[in-house]
Amino acid sequence: MSQVTENVAFIGLGAMGYGMARNIRKRMPPTATLYVYDVSKSVCERFCLELRGIGHSVVVNSPREAAESSQTVISIVPGAKEVRQVYLDATTGVIAAVRNPDRLILESSTIDSQSSRDVAEELLLAGAGTYIDTPVSGGVPAANEGTLSFLIGHSKPSKTDEISQRLEAAVSMVGDPQKLFYCGALGAGLAAKISNNYLSCSILLAVAEAMAIGVRSGVDPKLLHEIIHNSTGQTFMADHVQPVPGVVPHAPSSNNYRLGFKTQMMIKDLSLGVQAGYATGIHPSVAEAALRVYEKAAVDPQCIDRDGSSVYLHLTNPPKQPAE
Repeated sequence: MSQVTENVAFIGLGAMGYGMARNIRKRMPPTATLYVYDVSKSVCERFCLELRGIGHSVVVNSPREAAESSQTVISIVPGAKEVRQVYLDATTGVIAAVRNPDRLILESSTIDSQSSRDVAEELLLAGAGTYIDTPVSGGVPAANEGTLSFLIGHSKPSKTDEISQRLEAAVSMVGDPQKLFYCGALGAGLAAKISNNYLSCSILLAVAEAMAIGVRSGVDPKLLHEIIHNSTGQTFMADHVQPVPGVVPHAPSSNNYRLGFKTQMMIKDLSLGVQAGYATGIHPSVAEAALRVYEKAAVDPQCIDRDGSSVYLHLTNPPKQPAE
């Protein structure tokens, strides 16, 4: 496998991006520069301070500036609106950078597949580089550990395809080499990601409801979890994102619902699943039902800006409705 030797631009130092960028800096050659951009300049400065002495990191003022001196651009931002701004803004976007058809662009945000294809087409026509959707799975822990799964809208690496070799080298700096899934066409990585998140968000709610029912029926929560773990209801979400505090020590719920994945973001991911369902002729009945619950949890003070598993608090102690 080839290695990244040139400068890299990283855009978006949020909960996931910060850990991803940290691993990239640690695994890049010390002679190469990492250019970082985020809407919060103080976060960028904190990042460079933390990574001082490990190669060279530079804070820049725009995505255009980040891309200008980089052969590889990696981004992860909240949604499609931000992706378009990062790449297509005529003044500050990557599209405004010096023309470089050889620039490799890896976009790891969770957005709809069509938006990804639209941005890719504009960048290609402008000679700004090759855009590939590379959404990730594994959450903040995997981002910090450099063991993310990548769902990639591109064909598998081959010796005759230089882009695919550079792609593999770049994602391997932040992902588990055994969890790089090449989904074929542009946008297919996002289609797979949306399907996965449809399940994970919906299953988390089902786990929360099932645990609440069992606990209120008099079953000890640790025993209930053990039973589910060893029965047909076993799931990753129950084992690692268990919504009942004190049951699974490493779960967000046992750590004051530490992020994880913010409750408000559940709405975006489930909405993408609903949209994809209708676009493909599948009625997304489960996601629609889960979305209605998360919409209420997202404005519940018990859940705001906490891990999505805090929906358990919303279920077991719902806010009182004002009297009419």
